[in-house]
Amino acid sequence: MDIGSLSRVARSAVATAVIALSLSMPAHADWLGKGEGGLLLSRGNSESTAANAKLDVSEEQNGWKNSVLLAGLYSKGASFETGQRLEARYELDRKISDRLYGYGALRGERDLFSGFAYQMSLTGGVGYKFIDSEATKLAGTFGVGYRRLQSEQLIKDPSGAVIQRIKGDATGNVVATAGVNFEHRLTKTTKLLDKLMIEAGSSNTSISNDFAVQVSMTDRLALAFGYGVRYNTDPAPGTKRLDQLTTVNIVYNIK
Repeated sequence: MDIGSLSRVARSAVATAVIALSLSMPAHADWLGKGEGGLLLSRGNSESTAANAKLDVSEEQNGWKNSVLLAGLYSKGASFETGQRLEARYELDRKISDRLYGYGALRGERDLFSGFAYQMSLTGGVGYKFIDSEATKLAGTFGVGYRRLQSEQLIKDPSGAVIQRIKGDATGNVVATAGVNFEHRLTKTTKLLDKLMIEAGSSNTSISNDFAVQVSMTDRLALAFGYGVRYNTDPAPGTKRLDQLTTVNIVYNIK
C-alpha cells in the first residue's frame, strides 16, 4: 500500500467516525481536544518518507464524557515500506463523584509491522483523578475486558523488505487493563504530556507509552516533540518486541 492508498484509508476511517459521532451526539455538543501531524521527506543521497497524524477529542455534558482517538503512521525507505499503523479508540465515561468515574472503551489497531494482523479489545472499569488542578492533571484507570488478536509472521528478504505474511490463528482471551494520563504545565507556553496504557492477557501483554513536550506558538497552534514506545511480550517470529517512534508535529488545539 503506498502513501496515497494509506491516505484514502485514513480519510475513510475518519469520515466514518465523524458520521457515526454526528448521528449519535446532540447537535449542541462541544468537542475539545487537538489534531496533530508531521511529515518528513528526505531526498538526495538517501530517500525516506515518514508521516503521522492524530485526532484526539472529547466532549462532556450531564455527567457523561465521550472521547475519540484516531491515529495513523506511515514510513517508507528508498524502496520499501518500513511502517504502517492505524489505530482507533472510543471511550465513554460516567461521572460518579468529582474524582471517581466509570468507563467503557473499544480499541482497535492494525499495524503491518508489529507481528499482529490486528488487535481489538472491549474493556470497562473505573478511573480516578489523583490530581485535577489547572497546572497538573493525573488520572489512573483499571479495568477488565476481552481482547481478540491474530498473530502474523513476517518473512523478509536479505534487504529487510517484507515479501510474505503468514497469518496465525485468531485468539481471544480475558485481559486486565491499566492506564495513566499525566499533564503538567511547566510554563505559560510549555506542557508535558504522558499517556500509558497496559493490556495484559494470557496470550500477550501490550504496553504503549506516549510522551510529548508541547510548546505553544499561538492560541491554537503548538509544536510538539514526542517519543512513543509499543511493547508486546509475545510477538510473532520475525518481529521485535519493542517499537519506538520519535516525532515532531504541528498541533492544532480544538477549542
